[in-house]
Amino acid sequence: MLELGKVGTAGAPKRVLPVLRDGVLVATLQASNWKEQATAVVGERRWEYGKRKGVLTARWESEPEDAVRLQARQTSWWKDSWEVQLPGRTVQVLSSSWWKGTHRYLVDGRQVAQSGTTGGWSPRPTLSADDSLPLDEQVFLMWLDLVVGRRNQAAAAAGVSAAVAGGST
Repeated sequence: MLELGKVGTAGAPKRVLPVLRDGVLVATLQASNWKEQATAVVGERRWEYGKRKGVLTARWESEPEDAVRLQARQTSWWKDSWEVQLPGRTVQVLSSSWWKGTHRYLVDGRQVAQSGTTGGWSPRPTLSADDSLPLDEQVFLMWLDLVVGRRNQAAAAAGVSAAVAGGST
């Protein structure tokens, strides 16, 4: 199982999230707090994650900015479902629990991964995946889960703010 650790721990530099497998650092993720973009380091490879025309994308840092190796697009806002294009396959992402913000990842109807959370007041994403998904792809799916979680938190906060503002008149 992969787990997103606390910033700057487990050998990760300051302002960088460690990606841990059984407590061992296997990758790092430096995610922007303001934009849907990040830099991931998996082994010796650096990945650039971002958003282009509403689609979340990933490319190797050494590639041109318009290159796309991995991508995810939301297929339903109401159902919180996504479609992820990985090399040679499409992954369907379905909500497992809206309340917990967890997802199931399916390839041809077969579950290949499941997200979860760890921690109490500040839950962090986890990902349990089978061996058919390389680590690079698992880290991308974990970032997708982080982005979706942030979007859901922002939407919930906006809803609470609107309800408070509407009730104060």
